[in-house]
Amino acid sequence: VQLQASGGGLVQAGGSLRLSCAASPRRTLSSFARGWFRQAPGKEREFVAAINWRGDGTSVADSVKGRFTVSRDVAKNTMYLQMNSLKPEDTAVYYCAAGPKSSSDGEDFRYWGQGTLVTVSS
Repeated sequence: VQLQASGGGLVQAGGSLRLSCAASPRRTLSSFARGWFRQAPGKEREFVAAINWRGDGTSVADSVKGRFTVSRDVAKNTMYLQMNSLKPEDTAVYYCAAGPKSSSDGEDFRYWGQGTLVTVSS
């Protein structure tokens, strides 16, 4: 079972990116909640957003509220993170994770992807 995060890159402040997180094999983890976490250089990992397995319940961190949106395509078993109005402080490696419940606590997630780097230039 693997989670593959993609979509990171270099963007100017104020720009947008969309991250994707797909499970492999495709049908695995379909009944699991998913989450996005990030870790900036020299900082602790922090919660960004989470979504339940049905895709109808979401939560986002206060630091990204109003700018980031988490969603899920149940048919494709893929989670997305739409990031708008990006700021330099959003620069980090973004990780996707899967677990039995939607949560802001990384300890509740059992499976982790390899991460994708987002760099926001000022």
